[in-house]
Amino acid sequence: MRKKGAIPLSFLLAVMTAITASAQIADKKALTLDGAKRVIAAAEAQAKQLNAPGAVIAVVDDGGNLMALERLDNTFSAGANVSIGKAKTAVMFKKPTRFFEELINSNGKGRTVMTALENFTPLIGGIPILVDGQIVGGVGVSGAATADQDEQLAIAGSKAFDTSATSTNGDSSPAVSYWDKSQVEEAFAKGSVLFDGRDGRNYMVHASRREKPGQVEIHTKDADVIYVLDGTATFITGGEAVDAKTTAPDELRGSSIRNGQTRQIAKGDVVIVPHGVPHQFLEVTNPFLYYVVKVR
Repeated sequence: MRKKGAIPLSFLLAVMTAITASAQIADKKALTLDGAKRVIAAAEAQAKQLNAPGAVIAVVDDGGNLMALERLDNTFSAGANVSIGKAKTAVMFKKPTRFFEELINSNGKGRTVMTALENFTPLIGGIPILVDGQIVGGVGVSGAATADQDEQLAIAGSKAFDTSATSTNGDSSPAVSYWDKSQVEEAFAKGSVLFDGRDGRNYMVHASRREKPGQVEIHTKDADVIYVLDGTATFITGGEAVDAKTTAPDELRGSSIRNGQTRQIAKGDVVIVPHGVPHQFLEVTNPFLYYVVKVR
């Protein structure tokens, strides 16, 4: 007879079995199709910021299976296969593909025998996609202007789920974002995005660089807050954009401005360009460096 209040042996066995089973099965995150599209969107946004048309962006799951692929305009026919190969290599070897290209090319003494491996594309531009420390897939980019740009686009895509900019103190407030001097200098050397407005925030920060005049720009939703860091430029605003054409969602470009206001801007100046207002940089010193905070 079982004593009153005693725990049945069958119940204990069931609990122990459940504990053992849970220790043998790990929770696994998986990349969805919507997630793959989000990766492509982040990489494509970086391509527009770097003015890098012609790229092909491929996303694979953690088994190296293709989930989504986007071919931007003016790409070459082999770009799709190359970008898929980069993404697969990053996933299957759990490393950015830069590691393998540099290993093979290292001073003529690299491990060239690695090129004989099946399904192996040791070319810069493949990055694993991590979520909470788990590899859920990979992104590969091919066809940008340079191998470094391929990698920059892939890195931007791989960070589509990056939550490091959000607070970890239990509330929903975003954490402070910080870039040290070397990171800022590197961004200005390339002319790139410091903060891309992730997590649904309504602002972006660009470390912008110009070495020559540019097209007329019209941002239908974004206001530009410009602070000139170094150099001088002729800056035209307002008026009417000539030959304005849509180049991306909420973005137009034109050849010149008719009846606009001309200003000479230099180090220390601040200009705010409301959304929808045409603006163009002319007679630019090389380099002309300026911060842009885009507010939507």
